[in-house]
Amino acid sequence: MVSAPRILVVDDDPTVSDVVRRYFDKAGMSVQVAADGITALEIAARWLPDLVVLDLMLPGMSGLAVCRALRKSRDVPVIMLTALGEESDRVLGLEQGADDYLTKPFSPRELVLRVQSILRRSTGPDVAEVLTDGELVVDLGARQAIRSGDVLPLTTREFDLLVFFLRHPRQAFDRTQLLEQVWGWTFGDSATVTVHVRRLREKIERDAAVPQRIVTVWGVGYRYEPVPAVVPPTKAESAPS
Repeated sequence: MVSAPRILVVDDDPTVSDVVRRYFDKAGMSVQVAADGITALEIAARWLPDLVVLDLMLPGMSGLAVCRALRKSRDVPVIMLTALGEESDRVLGLEQGADDYLTKPFSPRELVLRVQSILRRSTGPDVAEVLTDGELVVDLGARQAIRSGDVLPLTTREFDLLVFFLRHPRQAFDRTQLLEQVWGWTFGDSATVTVHVRRLREKIERDAAVPQRIVTVWGVGYRYEPVPAVVPPTKAESAPS
């Protein structure tokens, strides 16, 4: 029997927490609620949620600090809730490791759909598959990316984005297409894609400032360029003159 997904909701507004809990209950998910960051981390360590819905503005310990602490302990998907309308505030949450965000007021039904989308992707495919590009190895069954023998600390969305790029080499995609194909959104903020591409570059490129794999296609978006294969020299080329 498959257990119900465990969702931790962290919000100091009891009305928001109650509404979100009822929607998750109806969707067949198990829910726990925390009103502050310290309590949230205690529940997360004990209960091991499958996903965390995290308010950015919390009393005491901020949502950003909670997100950073969660990322240090385990790779749990995080959806950030924010009442702030500035793009810089939303981007900051993504840069701290959030996989997604919603701006208050939001539709609880949309939140459930986004949670279900992330959970579907984070469970891995039915058939094991390994993608390789030079020293980069991505194991879809284990949902693990390794570069030069080191496991990369990718978030759920970063992993999904990398897999999409590896499966579509040398094809240019704009940000809207990436939102649809990777996030499953038919609408959304393109800044989400921009931040995730930047974070992914920092983890897979030799020099993120001069990316060789995820290249920018000016006026369009991004394209993945596989590492050129190293062709061994022929006998004639390797023989001394």
